[in-house]
Amino acid sequence: MLAGAVPAVGAAAATAGPAHAGATGADAAATAGDDAVAASRTTQADCGFPYSATDATGTDVTIEERPERITTLNPSAAQTMWEIGGEDQVVGVSQFALYLEGADSRTNVSASGFGVSVEKVVGTNPDLVLAPNASSRETVQALRDAGVTVFHFSGATTIEDVREKTTLIGRLTGNCEGAAEANAWMDANVETAREATADAEDRRVLYPLGGGYIAGSETFISAMIDTAGGANVAAERDLTGYPQINDEVVLELAPDYLVVTGYSSYLLGEEPYASTPAVQNNNTVRVNRNWMNQPAPRSVVMGVRTLTEGFHPEAAAEADFQTREEAVAAMGTETPTATESQPITDTATETTPETRTTSAGATAASGPGFGVALAVLAVLGSALLARRER
Repeated sequence: MLAGAVPAVGAAAATAGPAHAGATGADAAATAGDDAVAASRTTQADCGFPYSATDATGTDVTIEERPERITTLNPSAAQTMWEIGGEDQVVGVSQFALYLEGADSRTNVSASGFGVSVEKVVGTNPDLVLAPNASSRETVQALRDAGVTVFHFSGATTIEDVREKTTLIGRLTGNCEGAAEANAWMDANVETAREATADAEDRRVLYPLGGGYIAGSETFISAMIDTAGGANVAAERDLTGYPQINDEVVLELAPDYLVVTGYSSYLLGEEPYASTPAVQNNNTVRVNRNWMNQPAPRSVVMGVRTLTEGFHPEAAAEADFQTREEAVAAMGTETPTATESQPITDTATETTPETRTTSAGATAASGPGFGVALAVLAVLGSALLARRER
């Protein structure tokens, strides 16, 4: 089962904070870069070991020296390691991180079905395991009982959470400067999207996952929709997390735009979605599933860009979205180890939602956080995994 709500990490390192209120356009992007410069200098100056932090289980985790062998239990942690220049440290990944360049040469620690194999993780002989909040506390404890150092993260439901997690992973793994650079790239593009859509009318958006599940408000996905000039219609019914709703509720919400991925695009031809204003007016936006479902820097950049282009194409055409190199150059540093482009294919993500009953005829799944996972996969299982890109 997916771990429930967990406390925030108690000892996070300094973060590359958001652009200052009131900054717009180029000024906002420059401010984000300035913040990242300060964060880079702060964290890099104090990026040594031993280092201690409190994780989501309330455990004080101490890293005695820079970990050379790291195993990640979810794709967003792996993506983050690639983005901050730490991919060479990674020795184990879950099956859903295999879209990353070179990840297929690492040990696949996934169990059959969903989750990871404790035996496989232990077999990678890791110095450190990065575990998402989607990993059960039982799995984390089993690894600790086997003598493995594990850091269990709290959920990421906002872009600010992604920034803090990126900084923390950089601190835990000795990649502080790379983390600051990744955050600078993310922050610059987030501010660009917000500025580009500031005067535009928000699009009423719904992101269906299949099996009746949707991405509700107070989620990382909803935060990206908001940043791109959309408004998640789930908020109109106070549907938070990843609820399961019935057809009647979908029709009552009547979204003007639908966001789909390669796995969920089939919904456009099925009821109730075929009868929504979004499909009838051909207002659908297709986004790579990895970007929508993995809270990590590249996901934010590419997801927000694609959503902005779909919701507000004219505004997006005028927006000055920055490349990784441009954002780093604005920091006054050299290009980081992580490259500007990593091949990304539309592959599955993990999930095991924990459900609860809510109003509006919905059953909600506790939000998959740092390892955001499509709640629908727990319902549809292998049948959905068998669907291919259309």
